[in-house]
Amino acid sequence: MASTEKLERGIRIAIDRGGTFTDCVGNPGTGKMEDDILIKLLSEDPSNYDDAPLEGIRRLLSKFTGREIPRGEPLDTSKIESIRMGTTVATNALLERKGQDIAMVVTKGFRDCLEIGNQSRRNIFDLAIRKPDVLYKIVVEIDERVTLEDYAEDPERNETPADTTDKAGNSAELVKGLSGETIRILKRPVEITIKEQLKEVYDQGFRSIAVCLMHGYTFPQHEALVGKIAREIGFEHVSLSHELMPMIKLVPRATSACADAYLTPAIKKYIKGFEAGFEGGLGTESVKRERGAKGARCEFMQSDGGLVDVDIFSGLRAILSGPAGGVVGYALTSYDPETQIPVIGFDMGGTSTDVSRYGSGRYDHVFETTTAGVTIQSPQLDINTVAAGGGSRLFWRNGLFVVGPESASAHPGPACYRKGGPLAITDANLFLGRLLPDFFPKIFGEKENEGLDASASENLFKELAEEINKDVAGTDKSKEMSIDEIAYGFIKIANETMTRPIRSLTEARGHDTSKHRLATFGGAGGQHAVAIAEALGITQILVHRYSSVLSAYGMALADVVDERQEPESKVWSDEGDVRKYLQDKMQDLKQRSVETLKDQGFTEDKIEFEEYLNMRYRGTESALMIIRPDKDEAENKYKGDQWAFGKAFVKQHEQEFGFTLPDRDIIIDDVRARGIGKTFEGLEKTVDRQLKDIKPQDLGRGEKEYGRRQVYFEGGRQDTPIYKLEDLDTGDRIKGPAILADGTQTIVVTPGASASLIDTHVVISIGEVSGQDKKINTTEVDPIMLSIFAHRFMAIAEQMGRALQKTSVSTNVKERLDYSCALFDSNGGLVANAPHLPVHLGSMSTCVQRQASIWKGKLKRGDVLVSNHPMYGGTHLPDITVITPAFSGEKIVFYVASRAHHADIGGILPGSMPPHSRELFQEGAAIKSEKLVSEGHFNEKRITELLFHEPAQWPGCSGTRCLADNLNDLKAQIAANQKGINLISTLIEEYGEEVVQFYMHNIQDNAELSVKNLLKSVSKRFEGRDLSAVDYMDDGSPIKLKITIDGEKGEAAFDFSGTGPEVYANINAPEAVTFSAIIYCLRALISEDIPLNQGCLTPIRIIIPPRSFLSPSDKAAVVGGNVLTSQRVTDVVLKAFQACAASQGDCNNLTFGFGGNLEGEKEVKGFGYYETIAGGSGAGETWEGTNGVHTHMTNTRITDAEVFERRYPVILREFSLRKGSGGNGMHKGGDGVVRDIEFRIPVQASILSERRVYHPYGLAGGEDAECGLNIWVRKVPKSKGSDENVKNAEDGVNGLPQEQDLSKDSETEEYRHVNLGGKNTASMQAGERIIVMTPGGGGWGTPGQESAASKQQWKDPKHWWRQGSVASRQAEAEASA
Repeated sequence: MASTEKLERGIRIAIDRGGTFTDCVGNPGTGKMEDDILIKLLSEDPSNYDDAPLEGIRRLLSKFTGREIPRGEPLDTSKIESIRMGTTVATNALLERKGQDIAMVVTKGFRDCLEIGNQSRRNIFDLAIRKPDVLYKIVVEIDERVTLEDYAEDPERNETPADTTDKAGNSAELVKGLSGETIRILKRPVEITIKEQLKEVYDQGFRSIAVCLMHGYTFPQHEALVGKIAREIGFEHVSLSHELMPMIKLVPRATSACADAYLTPAIKKYIKGFEAGFEGGLGTESVKRERGAKGARCEFMQSDGGLVDVDIFSGLRAILSGPAGGVVGYALTSYDPETQIPVIGFDMGGTSTDVSRYGSGRYDHVFETTTAGVTIQSPQLDINTVAAGGGSRLFWRNGLFVVGPESASAHPGPACYRKGGPLAITDANLFLGRLLPDFFPKIFGEKENEGLDASASENLFKELAEEINKDVAGTDKSKEMSIDEIAYGFIKIANETMTRPIRSLTEARGHDTSKHRLATFGGAGGQHAVAIAEALGITQILVHRYSSVLSAYGMALADVVDERQEPESKVWSDEGDVRKYLQDKMQDLKQRSVETLKDQGFTEDKIEFEEYLNMRYRGTESALMIIRPDKDEAENKYKGDQWAFGKAFVKQHEQEFGFTLPDRDIIIDDVRARGIGKTFEGLEKTVDRQLKDIKPQDLGRGEKEYGRRQVYFEGGRQDTPIYKLEDLDTGDRIKGPAILADGTQTIVVTPGASASLIDTHVVISIGEVSGQDKKINTTEVDPIMLSIFAHRFMAIAEQMGRALQKTSVSTNVKERLDYSCALFDSNGGLVANAPHLPVHLGSMSTCVQRQASIWKGKLKRGDVLVSNHPMYGGTHLPDITVITPAFSGEKIVFYVASRAHHADIGGILPGSMPPHSRELFQEGAAIKSEKLVSEGHFNEKRITELLFHEPAQWPGCSGTRCLADNLNDLKAQIAANQKGINLISTLIEEYGEEVVQFYMHNIQDNAELSVKNLLKSVSKRFEGRDLSAVDYMDDGSPIKLKITIDGEKGEAAFDFSGTGPEVYANINAPEAVTFSAIIYCLRALISEDIPLNQGCLTPIRIIIPPRSFLSPSDKAAVVGGNVLTSQRVTDVVLKAFQACAASQGDCNNLTFGFGGNLEGEKEVKGFGYYETIAGGSGAGETWEGTNGVHTHMTNTRITDAEVFERRYPVILREFSLRKGSGGNGMHKGGDGVVRDIEFRIPVQASILSERRVYHPYGLAGGEDAECGLNIWVRKVPKSKGSDENVKNAEDGVNGLPQEQDLSKDSETEEYRHVNLGGKNTASMQAGERIIVMTPGGGGWGTPGQESAASKQQWKDPKHWWRQGSVASRQAEAEASA
């Protein structure tokens, strides 16, 4: 380490204040590892000290100065060169919702933007939908508005010229924004009004506000005005979104501003108290003020892995402050710049397991991530919580071993913590001898002086073993499992649970896990590292000597960082003005960074830069943050061009997504400079250099051993030597089985692995996994193997999904993730389906079963089938299914399939979702059963005929309007299927075909058992009575259902006799849709994770009357069946079970656009847009309905308001909750939303919706919710005398949102509100609007009754998980129907 100041080297202190422990690393100034002093103390110990970091510094200073400093004496800073800290103050304030009371200031029409969020729900099967609480207490709407003048989807690519505000003047309507885009100012804010609004908030006691106005990222003037007024009034903290993170997207930017306003006061308060413990100040300013004698530099770790001066540390950037230190710690100590082997960081502590990756000598950052339910925009290290750590609880559920996500947390902790806690992974490790009580801190028991209680773990395992053996073995003692086998089973399931997201993290970025090292740290990491590495194909594990205090050590090694970023909108060009303009912009950002870092004492030779452009292809939203190539990379790959950003983008796009789009422009969204004040000069010797230099000495039996004990490994307990880490020397090599331990960590070396000691690390090498694969029995089901195969099958479906997303081209698949991938047995029965879309759950197997029977005995290796026809297991035509058989020898052993929503497949309207189709041909190409690939040959000619030529032969119809996208996505589906087949082949190689087939069928039996148990309990609840329900589509068509349950057998008949006939419209639903709805409802009612497969439907007999609209003919229109009727079937099933009141029962499908290629007419270039809109969810016996959320069969995200206006010629006038639209009751139904869109050019707009006539029902005395309403605000010629009537008429229109003075009548024209009904299409002119008011959810229980349930606070076990890129991908995948 090198100091940045030419002072004599002073004491350097680095501290990580974690949830349980505070770790301190001190160095007297030599920078040598052997002179470091390490201290670990409890973060909370009020009887001894008020503040753990201050106490740690006191103890370190006492040791370095040789004088015991009494508690309470201000600490002398003159001996301290620097203090570096990571803190959980911000994270805890966020988790516990204990930040400052704040007000949010937002543009009029968007008061509920954060409550609605992106409208998706986190758990698709949870009927009691719960959204995280918003951080603000009140909202202030400012009457101001700007929009972007041009739109990205414009086929003409028009660009309106404008000057910057300085040149254009303050009254100009058009000005150039920071991003270079032209801004139209629609309404300027009135200063006096803002002053009155903010004064009122101030008088209510608020002192911190967050300000986020529409398009403030590029036009910050209105936000700045609000900020100026607020400061003048006296607000102590004002967070302006454009200052924090000037990136497009209203919702994440507003959340970020709120998080900053909410957390920064808490941080400032903490820092003030911390500084009070020192004589002399802390931070750069204090050093200047005291001329270096008394002041000490003090920096805090930010979420991006860089340090920042204490004076400018803010709440928004503090959320990952602690974990970031750990990433820096392993990155700088485990990565070798010469060999460049990338590293996966595995940090397993008591309450969470975090995973991250470091490669190419730089950190992986993400710019939008969720922590504690709050999605924020700010550069953060990509840290993913994948499990609840050692505290992960253990369960036996529905015949499966389940680990987490619930946690025993720090209090009461696992059973062995002596606080009466539940069984957790720590207990399993302790019971199996993998955790040594001798080496664990003695901090338990009443007096906090006892060790771990092994007997408590053992007793609970005995109880659990009894329960498991009762279910598994019954009275047959020979089938019973030992407690060892059960405890070890849980360890194996925990490892399986953790490896799935680690694969996701690496493979999603185009990396191979087996080409990494695993760096493990945290208290529990060493007990699982070898098993995790083996599962990932990793052969080398690095455990740093300081692994238990690595976060603190990372702070000591980290650099000081200054980030600058500005929005942009230029199209990349390798030549000319664009490059010069961007270089100037980058230089300006760098210069500002240099000033800040110089201010903190860095000289120019210590300042380095990482320069980035955030780039994407036109028409996509998958932006990549591209770093400027370094000198070597430029020489080797880009002919010496160090500004080859365009070529670097194409290369990275190819690596991450598997394709490029050479004919599309590359757009630059942001310019970013990361200024780095270097304080770390690199290790004296890297890991690889040390490994080269040491001469390993194998230790003999008894040599340096601390003791021996019986430890359980695969197959049984083995006599295992134990070594104290401090007794071992560099060069010692120990062959497994062995345990290495010290006071802070336990490292388990399994048989077949070996551990070598070097100066800085313990290096574990994993040999070939020895031939201990025991023959797996295929006559009896082993519940541990069953649980593992449940994970493995699901992982195959997930990895197929990732392959499809990566290689697809269309927005629908790549960004909206409107697809599903699944695995089927040789008969087409569903085995595993990644939970993407509820509506695909049961319907895909209908399709695969039909195709399997059609092609029986005719398929060869390399054949791939394609189908989308409703009579052949399809849902609606845009969903195309691609099916690939997998062979073993000559026989088919299983199938894999992928279904994706294609944006267009022809028909009468662009988007292939016409609201008024009457016949199937009007909806586009219908493929019954075709070979897409024959023995490896892609039949492009035939599929082009089917998609492009055949649909255009029907009257008024066009072929597909995006054939290239269709073909590319079909190829991506074929590739995803091939990925699935390769993974299954690997599984068969590992376990043998017989074992895989055996568990494939048993996993279906397991789901069958879960459904049978559900039906038995329902039968009991209803005392054996039949269940029945009826509900209606808006055209009056009834859906009738009678459910007859056999309570003894746990079987049921779902009889839809009495349902209405086929309809001459498009709400007919293929039978597969009803199957999907039933599977979804059963899974939602079971309310526990069970494998979703064919077994769910085995105990169910489904009777659908032929020729009804739930079993239509092969020519009937069905586009509404998938998106509307599916919701009504769900309503009817849940009503029969009396599960909850009706949700909005609708998807509110809105499409608009222009252009197309009708036969005989000239093709018009245009665009198309499709969205589904949230509503209210139904209340239940123990929960309130939720406002503004997608329910049941859909879960798509809504396009962010700012992105919406950037891409399309629209102004979003309002997107808010429709107050009072939820049904009243003891538990109130959720409110629907109001979405008010003004079009700026003529477009064709269509709405396909339901619940505009029949109300969503209430239950158990709860009231019905309001119906939806679709209004066209239409320009018509002014009629005589209409001026006097118009005000009265508008007042009388029921349920319309308040007018916002938007559509003003002129001399000759006036605006009329026209009801469009539920399904309609209209040619709308510029200035006209569509207002969609969605239905609410029904209420539960008689209004006025008090509910005991509503007082209970529900906590999501994953609420506090750090959610990096893996979680956001998973959330996207679940938000995509």
